[in-house]
Amino acid sequence: MKVKLLSALNDNNVDVAQTSSQRQLAITIFALAGESDQNLPLNLCLILDKSGSMHGQPIKTVIQAVEGLIDRLKVGDRISVVAFSGSAEVIIPNQAIEDPESIKSQIKSKLTASGGTAIAEGLELGITELMKGTRGAVSQAFLLTDGHGESSLRIWKWDIGRDDNKRCVKLAQKAAKLNLTINTFGFGNSWNQDLLEKIADVGGGTLAHIEHPEQAVEQFSRLFGRIQSIGLTNAYLLLSLVPNVRLAELKPIAQVAPDTIELPVEAEADGSFAVRLGDLMQDVERVVLANIYLGQLPEGKQVIGHLQIRYDDPLVNEQGLLSPLVPVYADVVRAYQPTSNPQVQQSILALAKYRQTQLAEAKLLQGDRTGAATMLQTAAKTALQIGDKGAATVLQTSATRLQAGEELSEADLKKTRIVSKTVLQE
Repeated sequence: MKVKLLSALNDNNVDVAQTSSQRQLAITIFALAGESDQNLPLNLCLILDKSGSMHGQPIKTVIQAVEGLIDRLKVGDRISVVAFSGSAEVIIPNQAIEDPESIKSQIKSKLTASGGTAIAEGLELGITELMKGTRGAVSQAFLLTDGHGESSLRIWKWDIGRDDNKRCVKLAQKAAKLNLTINTFGFGNSWNQDLLEKIADVGGGTLAHIEHPEQAVEQFSRLFGRIQSIGLTNAYLLLSLVPNVRLAELKPIAQVAPDTIELPVEAEADGSFAVRLGDLMQDVERVVLANIYLGQLPEGKQVIGHLQIRYDDPLVNEQGLLSPLVPVYADVVRAYQPTSNPQVQQSILALAKYRQTQLAEAKLLQGDRTGAATMLQTAAKTALQIGDKGAATVLQTSATRLQAGEELSEADLKKTRIVSKTVLQE
């Protein structure tokens, strides 16, 4: 298994007379499957909410979705299941798939809904179970909840008691360092979208919305298909820039495909930068956008930086592999004419859609309904520019409701968040 790494600037030409030029660098990465490559073993942990609000049809459909995943696991794959309500318990310890029917029977008998929603305790147990089967495997968790974590009581300057939400984010950060991926599923319309998005983003995973119980099977299956296509793990983008070229100070790097995520950047001792990508899918592009500033450079074709991917290949049990170093060029010209790259422009607009929607949500929280409606309309127009008609419809509908003096429902807010991050599944 090899890494494919490509790059392109939104405008490859740079005016030699300019003392500062801003450019967007699109970086495309994916695992390139060879003829003899095979699917990696999976190490999957399901962390499932069994609080009282999941009673009845919700828990039945979740069980059905879980059974569908177990049926798709192969010999050599591993499964564990953690359930949480007011506390958490391991109902299926980490084990190889040998008797799927027995596992399904245990889940059906043990997954009964009652109690509160201690998400962090479930997440902590799930990480512990995942760690038992990481060798040579793709290790991922599905965290599903229909509620909010338990917050601490704040009295003046002091937090009294545990804050479940803060613990969740810290646990997701820990999981990422251990090369584990956390995917989150919001069930219904009462879950904490800020928390589940943060867990997924920090944990290198995907946020999904199961608005209606009958969508559980489809959403689990869709994400499972992604996981099955993973070829390489623990991938980092390594970026070095030449003198007089720098990263933007605020939100310099973001992923724009297959989902939009603001990516944290780690400065290395040698002045370069490392960005965690996590698992790489076979022949499925991961697109990252870097916002850079170029100082005045000599005329001619100039190297402005270098790119490389550091990754693990579990199939051959090798860690810390490096892809070939790829130079990034810019043409510094005296008679400047812009040369816009349409593919990079699409990536820029995808990120703009997300950030415009984020700004609209912030304005709504501040009570600025007019400002929120305007930003949602802008985001809808941006979505149309990239051909994302589904997102445009959702965003414009929310804007129209605000303009009409209506409140946005929990369902509206959830849909708005999801379509801002990805192309809406038709």
